Amino acid sequence: MTIKFLLPLAALGLTTALAGPAAAEKIANKVAVFTGLDKITGKTIDFDVYVDETVRFGTLRVTPKVCYSRPTTEAAETDGFVEVEEITLDNEIKRIFSGWMFAASPGLNAVEHPVYDVWLIGCRMDSDVPPPVASNGEVRVAVSNQTAAGAGNVDDGAPVVLTFVDGIPIPPDKPSMPSMMMDEAPVEAPAVEGTDGQVLD
Repeated sequence: MTIKFLLPLAALGLTTALAGPAAAEKIANKVAVFTGLDKITGKTIDFDVYVDETVRFGTLRVTPKVCYSRPTTEAAETDGFVEVEEITLDNEIKRIFSGWMFAASPGLNAVEHPVYDVWLIGCRMDSDVPPPVASNGEVRVAVSNQTAAGAGNVDDGAPVVLTFVDGIPIPPDKPSMPSMMMDEAPVEAPAVEGTDGQVLD
């Protein structure tokens, strides 16, 4: 009789062990946090985008559709479904990316663009950036999180104006050398000291 009783218990225990722990619920956040890179200037900014809002970074338009994170008691996993469009030289909008981005592996599903790069770095429930107006169809320009938080005069969020020649972006001019550096007299070589302590020319 005890074997008949223990057999179902063993089967139940085996089934529970094979099923493993229950998967943690994903948290659907309201804001996706991205890093944008201008490959020509080397500048990066972190910027917030509300879910279903479109924000312009350079010639890219970024729209997160969902942004999931895990509870703080679980291993950190952040992912989001993102659409990225490019504004072409003909002022047409062309989709260049539509898929999942993973904050832990930004190179896994990367945006392919010669000038700009955008990747997901996190999700959050709120932002210092005001939420989009529902009736307003305008696309907001990406602003650095430091600027949005009122950190002073942060220039990272300033858009870079590019000049295109035959469809190729030309980097902005470098600042010229100050004239006082260019007018300096040539520096004379120092005198060489001889072996007997005399200074030779």
